[in-house]
Amino acid sequence: MYEPIRTKSVHSMADADFPHRTREEELDIQLAGHLAALLSVTDDLGLDHAAELIAQQITRLRGTTPPRTSTPPPGTDTTELHRRALALAGRALVVAASRADTTAAILAAERMDAHRASLRLPEEHPLAPAH
Repeated sequence: MYEPIRTKSVHSMADADFPHRTREEELDIQLAGHLAALLSVTDDLGLDHAAELIAQQITRLRGTTPPRTSTPPPGTDTTELHRRALALAGRALVVAASRADTTAAILAAERMDAHRASLRLPEEHPLAPAH
């Protein structure tokens, strides 16, 4: 009545001979990606010292020096760039905390504070009750 299954099970294919990444490796890749995006925006803002600190963390995670932009695009809206950088730093903070990377977490938190100050937003404390 039923045709027998003639292909390999997808479950047995999961054990195929290809490299598997650990959770730690996946988080490293994710964190490096968020930091690379933050580096790009930081370069666009012309924040050289902050960009250098971010580049150091990317180099530590990836083992290679990230590419850098030298000048911001003409007509750049710095308010929008600060908003984007704030969001990217927040994502980096979440991943850094998840992988217990204190150095990257501190850097991400400092960048969040700096961009929040540039946007003149009040400081948010993660342990403060929500209103």
